[in-house]
Formats: sequence, C-alpha cells, structure tokens
Amino acid sequence: MSPPVEFGHLLKYRLAEQTLARLQQRPNRQSVSVIHKMLLCYSELCLITKNVAEQQTEEESGTQKEDDFKRGYRQRCPRLMYLFPDWLSPGPMGEEGARRRGDSSPRSHRGGGRAHLHPVKAPSSVAQSRVGMSLSASWGAASEKRTLSGLLAGRVVKRPKQEDAGGLQQAAVQLLEQQQDLCALLREVGGTHPGNVFHTASSEPKQTAPGGVSPATSGALMARELRRRAGQLGVPVAALSAKMMVERLKEIIVSEEEEHTRGPLTSSQRVQLCVLLESSRELLSQGALCPKLLWQEYRRDQTVPHLEVVCHLHFYHILSLRYIIESDEDVRPWLVSRVKDLCGWTPAHGGENTKKMLSTVAGVLVGSGFELSPRPAAADRKASLLCCSVLDDVLFWLLDTVERSLTPPCAAAELWIEMFDASLCGVSASGETLQRFFTHSLTQTLTYKPQLTVSDAIALQSEWTFAKSSRLLTSLFRKLAVIFSVEQLLRRLQQVLETHEVNWKHVLCFLSTLLVYNPCAQLSLRGLLSRLLSSAFEGYDLENMITAFLLARQGALEGPAVFPSYSTWFQMSFGGGSGHHATSKKSLVFLLKFLSDLVPFEPPQYLKVHVLHSPYVPVKHRSLLMEYVSLAKTRLADLKESVEDMGLYKDVSGEGGASLQGQAVQDVEKAVSLFDSTGRISATVMEASIFRRPYFLGRFLPALLTPRMLPVKADARMSFIEALGKADKIPAAQYSSYVESCQKRRQTDVGAVRLDTNDEPVEVLSIQLQEFTQLLVEGSEGEVSAQLARISHTLSVVFPGRPAAPAGRTLVELHTGPPLCPELQVTVVNMILRNFCQCLLNACGANPPNKQSAWASALVRTLLGNTQLLSGLMQRLWDLFHNQASSLGAAHQLGLAALAVHLHVCTSQGPLVQLVPPTLPGPVSVGEALSAALVCSTRGDMLFCARLCVAALSYGFCRGDSVPQEQRQDYVLSGFYKKLLFLVPRLFPETRASLVTASGPPADPRGQKAPGPWVGAADGAGTWRETAGSLWRHPGFRQLRHTPQYQLPLSEWLDMELRVQRGEDALSDPERQEYQQWACWELYLPRPEEQGGCGGDTRILCSQLLRAVLDQQLSNQRPELRVSVTGTCLPDILSRLQELVYEMGVTDLHHGTSRPDMCDLLLEWVSQRCSSSAPASVGAELGLQRALAAWNRVMLALPAVLLVKVQSEGGRATLDLDTLIEHVNQLQRRACSPVGLLSCHLTSHFLRGALCAAARCGRSREEVNKAWSQICVSCPLLLVSAAHWWERLSPVLASLWRRLCGGERLPEQLQLLEACWHWACRLEEGLPAAPAPAAGALQLAASLHRAWRGNVCGEQGLGALRQERSALHRQVLVFLLFLCVEDHLSSLLYPQGSLCLVSEHVALRPQEGSPRGAADLCSDLLLALVDCADWLLLFHPNGNSQHLRLRSPFDTNGRLFPPQTPERGVYQPIAMVMSDEFTRLMPWAFYSLLLRQSAELQSRAARSPGFLLTAVLCYVGLLQLFLVGRVPQPGQVEPFGILSLAKQFLLSAIAQTAPSGMSSIRLRELESQCSDLDPEVAAALSVHLDPPSLSPEMDFL
Repeated sequence: MSPPVEFGHLLKYRLAEQTLARLQQRPNRQSVSVIHKMLLCYSELCLITKNVAEQQTEEESGTQKEDDFKRGYRQRCPRLMYLFPDWLSPGPMGEEGARRRGDSSPRSHRGGGRAHLHPVKAPSSVAQSRVGMSLSASWGAASEKRTLSGLLAGRVVKRPKQEDAGGLQQAAVQLLEQQQDLCALLREVGGTHPGNVFHTASSEPKQTAPGGVSPATSGALMARELRRRAGQLGVPVAALSAKMMVERLKEIIVSEEEEHTRGPLTSSQRVQLCVLLESSRELLSQGALCPKLLWQEYRRDQTVPHLEVVCHLHFYHILSLRYIIESDEDVRPWLVSRVKDLCGWTPAHGGENTKKMLSTVAGVLVGSGFELSPRPAAADRKASLLCCSVLDDVLFWLLDTVERSLTPPCAAAELWIEMFDASLCGVSASGETLQRFFTHSLTQTLTYKPQLTVSDAIALQSEWTFAKSSRLLTSLFRKLAVIFSVEQLLRRLQQVLETHEVNWKHVLCFLSTLLVYNPCAQLSLRGLLSRLLSSAFEGYDLENMITAFLLARQGALEGPAVFPSYSTWFQMSFGGGSGHHATSKKSLVFLLKFLSDLVPFEPPQYLKVHVLHSPYVPVKHRSLLMEYVSLAKTRLADLKESVEDMGLYKDVSGEGGASLQGQAVQDVEKAVSLFDSTGRISATVMEASIFRRPYFLGRFLPALLTPRMLPVKADARMSFIEALGKADKIPAAQYSSYVESCQKRRQTDVGAVRLDTNDEPVEVLSIQLQEFTQLLVEGSEGEVSAQLARISHTLSVVFPGRPAAPAGRTLVELHTGPPLCPELQVTVVNMILRNFCQCLLNACGANPPNKQSAWASALVRTLLGNTQLLSGLMQRLWDLFHNQASSLGAAHQLGLAALAVHLHVCTSQGPLVQLVPPTLPGPVSVGEALSAALVCSTRGDMLFCARLCVAALSYGFCRGDSVPQEQRQDYVLSGFYKKLLFLVPRLFPETRASLVTASGPPADPRGQKAPGPWVGAADGAGTWRETAGSLWRHPGFRQLRHTPQYQLPLSEWLDMELRVQRGEDALSDPERQEYQQWACWELYLPRPEEQGGCGGDTRILCSQLLRAVLDQQLSNQRPELRVSVTGTCLPDILSRLQELVYEMGVTDLHHGTSRPDMCDLLLEWVSQRCSSSAPASVGAELGLQRALAAWNRVMLALPAVLLVKVQSEGGRATLDLDTLIEHVNQLQRRACSPVGLLSCHLTSHFLRGALCAAARCGRSREEVNKAWSQICVSCPLLLVSAAHWWERLSPVLASLWRRLCGGERLPEQLQLLEACWHWACRLEEGLPAAPAPAAGALQLAASLHRAWRGNVCGEQGLGALRQERSALHRQVLVFLLFLCVEDHLSSLLYPQGSLCLVSEHVALRPQEGSPRGAADLCSDLLLALVDCADWLLLFHPNGNSQHLRLRSPFDTNGRLFPPQTPERGVYQPIAMVMSDEFTRLMPWAFYSLLLRQSAELQSRAARSPGFLLTAVLCYVGLLQLFLVGRVPQPGQVEPFGILSLAKQFLLSAIAQTAPSGMSSIRLRELESQCSDLDPEVAAALSVHLDPPSLSPEMDFL
C-alpha cells in the first residue's frame, strides 16, 4: 500500500489545476505569458549572486556540455534543484522535462546563453525562499527590494506559444508544490485576499476574479482527487479527508515551539488555518468531509483542544460549538481551562479576535444553558446543565480572582466581565434567556462562599462601601444589573436573602453599587426597608430585622447625597409613636432585645446613635429602654468610647467619623448658629452643661474658647460666650485665660493658621477629578456616579467629619472680609473650581446643557455633603466675585456661573448662609449670598457682573429646557436676573424702550428661529454684548418680568443706584441724569404697584426716594457698609427728589387742596418711619437719633416752604403749623443735639418756611404773628431754639422778609425776639435794668440763658432778677434753673461734648478754686428759689405736688410717663423741651444738685411745701434708674455713692418733716411704692409720720 497522499500537495495541485483548466477552456496568451514570466523570473532570482564575475554570451551546444552545465549549476544552486528536480536532472529525466516543455534541447533560457556563476551558499531553510522576496544585502550588490510584480513588469520575453501549455502546467505544479508561503505568492501575483478568520466566515458568496475558477469547481476537483486517492488506498473518502485535515492541523499548530502551544496562534498559523478551513468547507459542501469523524479524529490526538481552532471550526460552519459541547463528554474541564487561558491572552494585534471568540463561546453557552424549550429532551437538559456548570465555573474563577487581586485589577477578569454584555451575548440568545442568565449569575455571585456571618457583616460593613470595594466587583454588578429595573433588582435581592445563605460582602457591595449608579434607587430601598420592618415585626423575624438594619446602614455609608444618614433613618423608623415597635409591648421588647443582642458586635458609632436618638418608648416602659442604654454605655466604655465624648448635634453614624475635637468644633458652630438665630442658648447646650459635664468642660468649652483675634464689634460667637458667662457656665479661670490669649493674638496678629496635613489625599483627589473629567466625555452615567462616590470618600478623608442634616437648616458663616480659610481648604477648593470649569467646557463642547447628563448637579450635591467644604467653597466664590473679578477669564466666568446655578438649585432646601458682618437681614440662601457678592459700584464691576449674569442666565435657560415647566425657574437665580434688569438698561440705552412698552422681540423676517443666548455665551464667537442682547430678547427672560420674585422693584433699583460710585461710573454725569430720569419718570412711575412701581402716584415715588436717601445716609454711618471715598450717587438721587418735590408742589398749588399737601406727605412719612423705631432700648434710641439726623440733612436740601401748610378758610389763605409743631414735639425733641435745642440750620429752615408760606397769604404779617404765638404756646422747643440762635437768625430772617414783602420790617412777634435778646444782654452786662419785654417767661429765660452761656459768672443779671418780686420774674428764674439743669445733665452724659465753655467738676460739694459752671449756676438759682415751691415742679414726675398716682411713674422701659396738663401749669412747656432721656434723669439731677449745697440750704429746701413728696418720688425714680442700669457715669463720683448719700438725705428729710405735712392716703401710697424698692425708707415714713396724728382736713384736701 502506497503512503497516503499529502493533503498540502493536493491543495497545491488543486490551485495549479484551476489555472490550467482555465487555460484549456479559454486559452489566453496573456495568462500563459504570466506563468512563463513567473517561472523564468523565479529562476533568475535564484541565479543572481553577490559575486557575479562575468556573463557567458557564447551559446554552447551538445549534450555533454549541457550536462556539465547542469551539474555545475546543481553545485552552485542546490535550491533550484530542490524546486525543479526533473528539469535540472541529467539524462532521461532532463530530456523528459524538456519534452514536457516542448523543447528539443533542455535549456535554462530559451534562445539565450547561460551565465557563469560563482558558487553561493544555499539557504538554510527552504521556508526562507519566497516568491517575490528581494535579495538580502548579503546576497548581492543590489540591496533595494523589488517585488515579483516589479520584476515581471521589467522583464521582456518572447511571447510563448499555445502549445507550451503542457510544460507550463507541469512547471506550475512543481512550483506551487514546493512553495511554502502560498499566501505571499498569491498576494504578490495578484491572487485573492488572504483569509481573515472573521472575513471568510461571512455568509456572502465570494466573487471570483475575472476569468478564475469558482469555489464549487475547485471543491469538485479536490473531492475528485480525494476519491481517486481513497480508492487507491481502499479507505472511505470522509475518513481520508478527516485524517488529512487533522494532520495538517497538527502541522499548523505544532509548527511553533512547544511552550507556545497553549497560547494564541500566530498570524501565519492563523492564515494557514483559514486556508485549510476554507478548503475543508468546500470539501464539506461536496460531501467529502464528515464533521463528526473530523472531531473524533481531532479529539483522538488532542488531549486538550485548542479553543481558537474550535472557534474557527464554529466560524466556518464546519463544527458548531453547541454540537461539540453536547457530544464531548469531557468538555467541561478543558473548556473552562481554555476560556481562562483565552482571557489571559494579550496578543499585540489579536485583542478583537479574542473578544470575538469569548463572546461567541459565552453566547453559545448562554443560549444552550438558559434557553427554555416546551418539552426538553434528556440530552437537552443535560447540555443545559453542562453549559450552566461551565459558566458557573468561570464565574467562580472570576470571583476568586477578584478576591485575590484587589489592586491592580486582573486583566483576564476584566475581559470576562466584558462578556456580561447584552449586545455581545444577545447574538446567540434571546432577551428572556439573557434575563435568566443574568439573574442566575447575580444569585450565584451573592451566594458565593457564604462564609461571613452576620456579626462579621456588622463589624466589617464600613469597609465594604462603593469607594473601598474592588472595581472588578462593582463592574460585574453593573453588568449584571444593566437590563433590570431597580425594583426588579431589589425584589431579587430580597428573594435571595430570604432563600439562600449569602455572602454579605457581595450583598452589601451590590447594594452600594446599585445606589451609586441609580439615583432613583433611594426611594425603592426605603420601600424595601419598610417592607422588611413590617414583616419583621409581624412575625418577630430576626432575619428580616437584621437585613433591614444592614441595608440601611450600607446606604447611609454612601453619604447623604445617596441615602439618608443612619441616625435619620433610625429616628424616622423608631423615633415616633407611629413606628412598628410602638404597637405593643411585645414589639417593643422585640426591638430592644434585638438591639441588645447586637451590642457585643456593634461599632461604637451605631451604639451612640441608639443612645442619643433612642427609640420612642411609652413612659410605663422606660425601664426597658434604660436597661438597653445602660448596656450600650457599658459597651462604649469597654471600647474606650465614652458616651460623654459624643457630639451634641453631629451624626455619629457616618463613615469615618470626625475626631473628638472635630465633633466639638462642629457642635460649637451649630450652637453659635442657633444662638444667633434665636437669641437664646439652646436647650441641648444647657443639658450638656448639667448632665454631660465631662464633655462640656473637656471638649465643648475648649473648642468654643479657642483663642482668636476678636472683632471690634461683637459677633455671634462673642455674644454666645458672654451669654454662657452670664449663665455661670464658663469657669472664671478658663474665661480669663481665653481673654488673655485673645489679647496676645491681637498683639501678634498671626493671621490664619496653616494646617499640617498629609498631601496624599489631596493628590488622590486631584487624580480622581482628572478621571472624572475624562469620564464625562468617554464614560457612562453610571461610571460618572461611581467616580463621584470615590470623590466623596476622598473629601471625607481630607475634611473628616460629615455632619448629618439637623432638624433645622444648616447655617454656614461667610466672612466678607479678608479670607481666613486654611491653606488646605483653599487648595482643595481651587482644585475643585478649576476641575468644574474644565468639565463644563468639555461637556458643552460635545452637547449643550439641555442635552447633558446631570453630572453637574451630582457633583454639587457631593460637595454639599461636607459643611466644611461648602463653607470654604462659598468663601472662595465670594472672594472671586467680590475682590478678584478682574483676574477671571471668560472660561472661568462661564464655569463659575454654571456652578452658581447648580449651587442655587441644589441648596433650595439646603444650608443657609450668614454673612459676617451681617450686611443682609438675616441668613439667606446660597444664591442670594452669591448675588450679594456681585457689586455694581464701578465700571469694571458692572462689566464683570453683567458678563457673569449673562453667562449664568444663559446656562440656566438652556439647562431648564431639559426639566419640566414648573422646575425651570429653579435654574434662574433671581438675584442675577435682577442685576441684569439693573445693568442692561443702564449700559445699553437701546434696550430701555422694551421695558417701557413691553413689546415682544422682533420677528425674524426669514421665519427662522434665532439661536439661543447659550450659543453665544459658549462658543465665544460674538461679543458678550451680543449675547446680552440675545438674552434680553429671549422669550423666557421676558416672561420672568411678570413673576414677582424676579421683578426689580423701585426700592431695590434705588439701593443699587445709590451704591454706584460717581467718580468711577460707566456713565457720564449727563448720561446718568438722563438714565435716572428715565427710570423714575418713565419706568417706575407708571408701572403698577404690584410690579414694583408707583402706579402713577408721585407720592409713592417721593416716599421711595426719601427712604432710599435715608437708608443710604444711615448705611454710611456703619463701617462695614461705608462706600468708597469717590462718593455715591446720593447727590443725583437728591436732585431727582428735589425735581419731584418741586413738581408736586407746583401741581398742588394749581389744583387747590383736593390732594394732600406736601407738608403732610413729608412729615407724615418721616413720622411713620421713626414710629416703627419706638425707643425700647438705648440702641433703639441711638438708631432713632441717627435716622432723624439723616432726615434733617434731607429736609435741609428741600425747599423750606414745603414744610408749612397753607390752607384756605373762608376764601382766605392761612398758615397751618399743626403738622410742623407735632413733628418738632414728637420727633425733633427726641434727637436734639445739644439736648433741648434745635440746630441753628434747622431752626432757620423752619422759620424761613413759615415766612415764605406767610408770603403766599393775603395778610402775611398777621399770619406770621399768629404763627409765632402758636409756637410760643405749643412748640416751646422751637421757641427756645429761636431765642438761643437769634443773634445768627436775625439778619437772615430780616433779609428774607424784606425780599418777600418789599422792604418791610419783621413782624412784631419776631421783633419781640430781638427785644428779648437785647434785654438779656443788658442784664448780663450789668447795665441799668430795663423793663422786661412783653414776652413769655420761657422766651425771656431762653434769651437770658443764651447770654449767660458764654460768661463765667451770671451774678449781675441774677442779682437784678432777685430784686424783682413779680410772678413773671419768678417764672423766669424757674425756667432758667431748668435750662441750667439741662446743661448740668449734658455735662454728666457728654463730658467731652459739653456745650459749656467752662470746665465743670462734678462733686458732692463745691471745691474751692474750681471754675464756675452749670452746677454752680444751678446752685445760685436754687438759692434764689429755695423758699419757693415752684422749683420743685421741675423735678416732680407728674408736675402735681398734691396728687400721686397709684402706679409707678416710670413705664416698662424705665421712662417717665408723659406729663399731663395742666398739672405743671405755667411750667408745662418744660416737658416739651426735654428729651425722654433727660426726663428719666431728672431724679438724678435733683439729688445731684441738692447734695452739692450747704446744710443750711438743704434744710431750707426740706422745709419747702411739698418737698418730701418730690424727694420720695425722685428717690424712687433714682432706684429704678439703678435697676434698669441707666445711671450716668460722672468722672469723680461713684453712682452708688450718690445713691447712698441720697438715702441718708431722704431719711433726714423725713425726720425733719412734721407729721401734719402729708395726708394718710398719700403717705400709704408712698409707703407702698418704697416697700418693694427700699423697705427702710418705707419704715421711716411709717414711723415718723404717724397716721393717727394726721388731721382730717389734710385727708380731705
């Protein structure tokens, strides 16, 4: 039996036969010529050598010479002999070869000579010879490579004859048979493309080359040859073909070294394998190959099949994987091992092929293992179980690999995880099959190696968060969960937990992955927890109970952005009476027993939650709870986690809790914020100071009393410390040490403290942020969420301690001064801001905001989870917006604008911001705080603010398109919107018309929709002005103008305008005037009130202008609100007010009295403004005084005539001073400086107004006299002021009156002021006394007081008055005493600002040599009036020495009740001259003056009628002054010393008073008042004034 036919030879013969068959069927001279050229060129390549000496041109003949030539050629070119043995062999063989070629004599070249070649070294391997290979540099002189086609193209040969076809055929067969690299030959000659493993598997039929042979023909030829050879051998064709194919496979696979047999095929092996399989497929189509026999033959010689060969058999449809799996009993071990090997292969260029093979294997296994058939046969069930087992083995290998290699991830495991893809597996399996497979895999993963117990899970749970888990494991969970909904996954999780023993690590990691990648999973998990608790309490099932607790804690470990904190969940579940545990005692016992069983395994943070936020327990069962609390505290003590170290407000259940000191710092911040908002120390702090003293004294107070540089004005922290000190909660030594340390800190001014921290977490955060930036473009939403979870974890490491959301909204302090943030915080915040800007640019470069994912909101929510980071972020944004606007580029502005939008959206119900110092009324939202950082005072500030607001609103409108209609306004910051409403009309006059007319945007004549404002803001193609114009015309922008919260009312516009600095304004003075007039008259005056306008009412506009001007002047008095020295627009707004007031005055003049007078409008407005600030404290009184001072400055800028009303009575115009007089008595009296005296400018303004208004009346002189008479009676303050300033007023008023009345002299009443002034001067100068003018006593006293004020001694005038005994002169002296007492009190209250020109020393007794002052003048006047009872009326609380009210003379604020007329009689005007403060101090002045006098004078005074009543009432008032703490602080006398001396004097006066001097009723009233304040004085009144001795007549009186 001859040896079997070589299959490779058959293949080569097949190719040759195809070519020759074509030549026989369709002779083609060109084809024959090509083959002829190929043979000759190949021969020539083998003959060319490096050392060619010469060429033989002489043609030799004869057989002997030819044989010699061939023999020598065989010696020189053995390779050619190997290729063409019959052609170069001598003798008959050569002749036969020549005959086959149709040539009479064998020659190397037809018609040519032979070459003389030097011997060359033969190639070491036949495989090194290639058709078309170029000569190496060592083979010849020519080193340039030339292909076969190039050689063929350059060779000119004789056209062969048609009869040469036979010889060519034999030569071609020999050539192809010996050629090793067949594909290279075919590629160079121009044959078919070398088969790609996946390209050839295409189902499309190949197109043969023009003139070629079809695959069916070639397959038929090869099958015929196989049948011929099988017949010769006597074997079946199928067996022969299988044998030949397996041998060829072995040659291909084993051709490489043995150690590489288990690796992937090389490129050459893969090409040979493809050609082999292509031929096999053709044989299969001809029925010459049996796949089953092929596999049996292959498995007989291969212990472990090569998976790549198996896959290629599947690709070429020779043997399907399903058949191999079903037929091979040992498929499970070798298939699993081969899949593992294939996953581990990392070929340089075969990665796609590997993935294709793996996906094919996985798809077949999934389809065979999980496809359901109606009636599966036993074999199908067996195959299904086999496939499932194979997949499970690979999955278990994967899980073991994940467990062993946490970092770095295993590439093999990652490759198999990629196979869990619906798009890859779905090629061979249906959707339902995939769901069954993924469900099975998820179950297997959750239940793999359930070695961890529940106690292990409780203890190790914090290490199984998403950020700490293996990325391979989380990636596997993502792949398995991608085709299911959250509800389906949680339902499956619950089923697994109820029916299997689980691997708790995998279960909890799966839950974390689900929560991180699916934001909507939080609600579903809450529902699952509720169902678990319900089931647990219904059946008292511990498994459901522990499951609920573990799942809730796992969710809480992922942070508040993913799931509520554990303390929040625990309180919501068990903190109220509606919880499951509160239904019965049994349920309560079940819960407490469960918690008690957990105590030995619980981490301390959860025990602290259970103790701090204990479950709701009825009072009758409190003992059960206390048992658990005691057990938990004991366990905490064992763990050295004292319960006293627990924070007051912090959530202790968070992962990676803060240190003890960090807890205390957070407690201090929360306690200070609560104190600042409520004004009271929180109950939590008070309870801690009593029940948790170790923590309060050892942690809380040291954190609170951290030395710092104290602010000039007490902030909330200082006030809180003072309140704790007053409550005796701070030890004195600790407080003293704190004060000293703060003083040293101020002296050294060390500034901010640098934090010493490890830079490694910051570097990790930087890398994570960079990866986050890349994921936005390349990754999925789930990957972005996962990266955010890792960033959140790193931030919790950098800033440890993540407080939970307390019951109220968190308060974040924002210091508007120089930044005091630590360097670490600044570094991290800058890193985050840069990353956010870069992310926004990258994201917007791909898609507009409305088509982006929610990455920005998710990132901001992650940042908001850390209060410390949020504080630093807000501080940095404030500093950038407020102080460093010029350093921000366009990209920064765009990114920060978008960040501000998302901060506003995410913090709508989040933390509040408290500015320090408080420039805004109370805490505000984050968006309002950022809006407050944008100032519009200078041109540069305006341009930056406009650009930033345009960017923010453009982003907000575009982003809002992706959310429902009702949520779109959340993306538009009202503060930024209002800034644009202020800036755009100010900077662009062309936009003003649209605000007034409310016209819509102009329509595009071409009917095209204009691009949105975001396009211009993002691409930067146009200027920001064009973008602002586009935004201004945006329909959404225009629509918001009708929304109340987005409207810019007149009051806010005025506030913004008044902050503009005139010297650095973007507008010139004329432009600013034009703009303000447009805004006032065209924009806001006609606008309805509900839209922030005036509704056409000029009175509303006037009141708004007044309010703005007053507020601006008041704000300039506060250092933190004081504007630049360049000045504000206050003069411009005052000009607008003057224009308005003048127009209103002229309009009212022409329209009669149908409308309210300007006087009423102005004075009633200021009255209402100041009445809201009724003095209830010293601070309120000072505020009122500042408000009135600001009003007076405004009033002096208005025409004086507007302050006096002119009314018509019976056709006659008369003056009406009632409103002006009420204004002076009620308001100006309370803010006089000096006290009891209007300023000269104000007095002049009032009098000039009266004169100007009188000039509008018919009898102007008579009206002035009547007005002055009314002033003398009803407005004593104006009377005293006019008399005081008459020396300066006289020329001004005289000149005005002459101008108004044509040169007339002043009216008689004003001339009387002139006469009083001269009379007082004559008395002071000691001239002969003249009769007193016919003026009132107060007017005379005021003139005399002004004349005495600059003199050291007034004895001459006083002596002259003493000589007069008339009642008028006595009243003058009493009023003069009153004015001097005011001076005396002024010197006590304002020693540096006293109006007295003489230095005064306050003492109980006059000192010799001391200069005379107000007190000395008072003593002189008291000496003159001591025998008269009138002077006592000045100090009597109610002005009536014969009547005593039953109630205290002081109100709840310590102020005397207003006097009642006519109790003081002629001295009633003094109550309308003194301020409320001086009225309260009159008891002090009474005793201060009396105690200065001699004993004789005191005795004389005590004998005055009604003295004891006045003395007792003043003593009561003095005691009340001490009680309320409103006692003046004189320089040389202690207050309590005066009180003690006053008491001694009063007791002495009581002893000297006769019992008959007071009725019993009045005496009992005095005793009742004194009994509570001073029982000793009350006893003295009762003892020395015996009631039985009192006369009935006195009682009657």
